[in-house]
Amino acid sequence: MIPGAGPAGRPAPRPGERPAPPIPGEPAGEEGPEGEEAPRYAPEWLRLREGADAAARAHDLLDPLRIRLANLPGRAGGRVVHDLGCGTGSMGRWLAPRLDGAQHWVLHDRDPYLLHFAAVGAPRSAADGSRVTVETRRGDVARLTPDALVGASLVTASALLDVLTAEEVGALAAACAGAGCAALLTLSVAGRVDLTPAHPLDGEIAEAFNDHQRRGGLLGPDAVSVAADAFAAHGATVRLHASPWHLGPGDAELTAQWLRGWVGAAVEQRPGLREPAARYLAARLAECATGELRVTVHHSDLLALCRPAGGAP
Repeated sequence: MIPGAGPAGRPAPRPGERPAPPIPGEPAGEEGPEGEEAPRYAPEWLRLREGADAAARAHDLLDPLRIRLANLPGRAGGRVVHDLGCGTGSMGRWLAPRLDGAQHWVLHDRDPYLLHFAAVGAPRSAADGSRVTVETRRGDVARLTPDALVGASLVTASALLDVLTAEEVGALAAACAGAGCAALLTLSVAGRVDLTPAHPLDGEIAEAFNDHQRRGGLLGPDAVSVAADAFAAHGATVRLHASPWHLGPGDAELTAQWLRGWVGAAVEQRPGLREPAARYLAARLAECATGELRVTVHHSDLLALCRPAGGAP
């Protein structure tokens, strides 16, 4: 899968999410909780995509989130924010400085290596200069219990929903509803990629990739609609907003890495594509190197405002 971010917007699951096939050149995993191997995804890839992620996230969802947080009762130590599958912490670096008030971020991931990067790189101040503190929790976010979110003001995640099953998304919505907290879940794969100039194989590669995203019962491109329904069923107000990557000549390194992962996943899903896909990839990488290629990778962001705990409006 794509190194840290699946081609149509879905990052390769970071530890704490379902693992995609190994990425050539990625460091090996180590034993995780309950004797499982925790796959490790290169911080270099997560660093490479961080700028595109930041530019893509839906700023229009921030105002309703700020209003919700401002209307919550004060809490010693500030608002508690849980970042699920945090990777190297890019969501916190983007969001914490855009929110007022003291914040305490709880960073969840299955990989201690990535948790270290996230904690070290976390912002220390909010938009108004208030203090931001962090703690880390190692574990699989797909097994998150409602008790883990007690006292939370906000749950965040990046590129998480599409690597979960419908049952896991339902459990996440129920946990957020039980805690009465908001959820900002960004950069979920939308199942669409636009490439310029066009190529006859674009559609078949995209279709095979989308099928790969749905393997093993994962939601892939269906994740946002399933999540919206799940949160709405618990009485949450749900807002959706597009959050596409727009990749051009200035993003050649990121685009090349994305292409390799996108085509590689398609070939894994449909081995008969191997030879034409190899020629396709070579042509696309050449266009990328000369600055001719432009790619829009479509994602969706979701903001769910659950009813506050205690039944307040």
